[in-house]
Amino acid sequence: MSDLHQLISEGEHQQQDFKYRVTDARKLAKSVSAFANTDGGRLLIGVRDDGHISGVRSDEEIYMMHQAAFRYCRPASSIQFDTYHIDGRTIVVATIPPSDHRPICALDEDDRPRAYIRIADENIVASPVHLAMWRNAQTGSGSLMTYTDTVRHLLDTLTSKAMPLNQIVRLSRIPRPKVISLLARLICFGTVGCHYHHPTQQFIFGLKEEE
Repeated sequence: MSDLHQLISEGEHQQQDFKYRVTDARKLAKSVSAFANTDGGRLLIGVRDDGHISGVRSDEEIYMMHQAAFRYCRPASSIQFDTYHIDGRTIVVATIPPSDHRPICALDEDDRPRAYIRIADENIVASPVHLAMWRNAQTGSGSLMTYTDTVRHLLDTLTSKAMPLNQIVRLSRIPRPKVISLLARLICFGTVGCHYHHPTQQFIFGLKEEE
């Protein structure tokens, strides 16, 4: 029980999320996708956002979690369940490991697959660059890169400041698919960095400073 209290005391973060109850397996699939595509994590079901233990009906919650991971995720995500009983209430901890088969996509209301990543305590839709990085990792491509005039021009475009994908495409006048492909490789090589800008809800790409 002390372990559960310790987890709750951590609050919500990149590898932990609280769910008061599970009523929509599709929405839950977004969290499963985000954890699987990032560093893995766990859902504490029956815990409110403020850490208050409300409890759940474990069989129903586990069924909904199964639906989220196996029916509404493509491909299906691994998931493990642990049930705790504390102060007369039941808490279900669903643990999702990082996937070796990224992206794990969640199906939306129209059954369209969409991949998410976990940033702090939020589930964010993955950018096309993330998808390209995962695709390269799965196919084994992207490990080599030739320093062409196009690469040099892209790097020159990023010299002034970090910017979102659409702006890079507009300023560089390089075709969007090519920019996505090059950014994915440059990030893997550690030349370009990527961070999420909350005010604009966009991923920003820029040159990494030399250490």
